[in-house]
Amino acid sequence: MGPGIRVAGMNSLPLLSRVAESVYWMARYMERAENIARYITVNLNLQLDLPMDPAHQWRPLISITGDTERFDERYDSSTQADVLEFLTHDEENPNSMFSCLRAARENARSVREAITPSMWEQVNGMYLRSLALKGAVRKEWPVEEFQEIRMGCHLFQGVTDATMTHNEAWHFVRLGRKLERADQTSRILDVKYFMLLPSASYVGTPYDDIHWSAVLTSVGGFEMYRRKYGRINPPDIVDFLVMDQDFPRSIHFCIRTASESLAAIIGVSGVDVAYPSEQRMRVLQRSLDETPVEDILRTGLHEYLDDLQAKMNTIGGELAKDFFAGYTAKQSQLQTMGTVDS
Repeated sequence: MGPGIRVAGMNSLPLLSRVAESVYWMARYMERAENIARYITVNLNLQLDLPMDPAHQWRPLISITGDTERFDERYDSSTQADVLEFLTHDEENPNSMFSCLRAARENARSVREAITPSMWEQVNGMYLRSLALKGAVRKEWPVEEFQEIRMGCHLFQGVTDATMTHNEAWHFVRLGRKLERADQTSRILDVKYFMLLPSASYVGTPYDDIHWSAVLTSVGGFEMYRRKYGRINPPDIVDFLVMDQDFPRSIHFCIRTASESLAAIIGVSGVDVAYPSEQRMRVLQRSLDETPVEDILRTGLHEYLDDLQAKMNTIGGELAKDFFAGYTAKQSQLQTMGTVDS
């Protein structure tokens, strides 16, 4: 199987591996931009409910992306203004919202023939909007701006599912989106466990409840959690965000859905090949199926999430080698977030 052309797709036409790679990363970058907007929105609202040291409140958002070293090289402090600039419009930060939208647009532009006009119009419009906002002088950061980014990403996802043929290329889109979403959920949960509380003495207090509520809100799961579990209880939140099989942003749900798309992609190939990416995905899904939340908490939540992130990064690397053209370790490193600081 050559590096330029993959196997026959679901529509009986060959799918270029460059197309598969571009739509996969387009979806990941759009999902990443949305999640950054989510974290910022929640933190802006949280500072109204629970005022605290700005450096302590905003620095964890840098840790979520694993970009602490890059941030510290260019900024003197972790003030709200510096963190927001770094996460929103900083061109030198590959995980800023602007950089993600720019990368998503570039990937979409390179495969205009494989996506629908509505998809292109949405991603291009969001990029142009972020470009216009990039040069604005900031005295404050309105929550509405980040809500607009979130809704724009939701619209892109809806347009994709409603207008794109659900063929092999679409499954690469869904595969990228779900892997990114699982990774982001693990990151926000990991950072909460280590960094969001000002003091360990706050554990079990109303301060703790406010922060756990913020974690649920950051993944859009507060209402669904309350309907299922009622009161705020950290073990139940971990179970909901990691193991729930119905909530669309839980790690288990995302990995299962990603596994389904990967199986669909491989199933139409007509080639009896053992793909390392599929094997690793199956192992991860089986682990999520069989591991009770009690075991996770007993062995350590951070250790479990750290291992989970490493496995998802490995799957991403195997996908690149199995399906994408021109894969290099450097390219993978540039397009994947760093590890969460602990």
